Amino acid sequence: MPTPIPLQHGKYYHVYNRGNNRENVFIKERNYHYFLELYVKYVVPIANTFAYCLLRNHFHFLLQIKDLSGLRRPDRSKKPSQYFSNLFNAYTKAINKTYNRTGSLFQRPFGRIEVTSDDYFAGLVIYIHQNSQKHGFVDDFRTWPYSSYRAILSTKPTHVQRDDVLEWFDNANNFVASHRQEVAESQIAPLVLDDFD
Repeated sequence: MPTPIPLQHGKYYHVYNRGNNRENVFIKERNYHYFLELYVKYVVPIANTFAYCLLRNHFHFLLQIKDLSGLRRPDRSKKPSQYFSNLFNAYTKAINKTYNRTGSLFQRPFGRIEVTSDDYFAGLVIYIHQNSQKHGFVDDFRTWPYSSYRAILSTKPTHVQRDDVLEWFDNANNFVASHRQEVAESQIAPLVLDDFD
C-alpha cells in the first residue's frame, strides 16, 4: 500500500476507512453514537466537518484541517493524523472491551484524498450522503440516521459546518434538489478511489 499523503493545515480532505478484513465496525446503534462522540472529542478541535456518513463496515468524512492559527496552543504541536489515530484507538479499545475481541478494528493507514476544487467538494457531499443507499442499507438515503444530511437541513445544534455547506449549494432548496440526482462517480472518481462494498 502506498504511503498516505500527510494531512496539512488549511486543506480539504475526503477521509475514509473500513473495518479490518471488511469486518463491521458499528455493531449496535449505540456504537454509531459513541464513535461520533469520540469524533467530537478528538477531531472537531482540529477540523471543520462538512459531510459524513457512517455505515456498518466503513465511514466517510469531508473535512478541512484547520489552519494553525485557528487551533488552541496544545493542538498545534501534533500532526493532524495523530488526532485520527487517537479516535480510532479509543474506539477500538471500547469495541474490543465491549464485544470481547482483540486486535485492530480498522484498516491502516486510513484513507485520505485531498479535495482541490469546488466541483469535487459539491459532488463529494452528495456522494457521501447517498452512500447508505448506494450500498443497499436503505432505499432512500434521506432516512439513514448516521449521516450529516438531516443535520444540514435541521436547525438543531451540530458540529457540521451547516451554513458553509448550504452556501456552497447557494441555499437549502438547491442542496435538496442537488441530492435528488445521483452523482456521476466518474466525475469524482479521484476522490473515492476504491469505495467499499
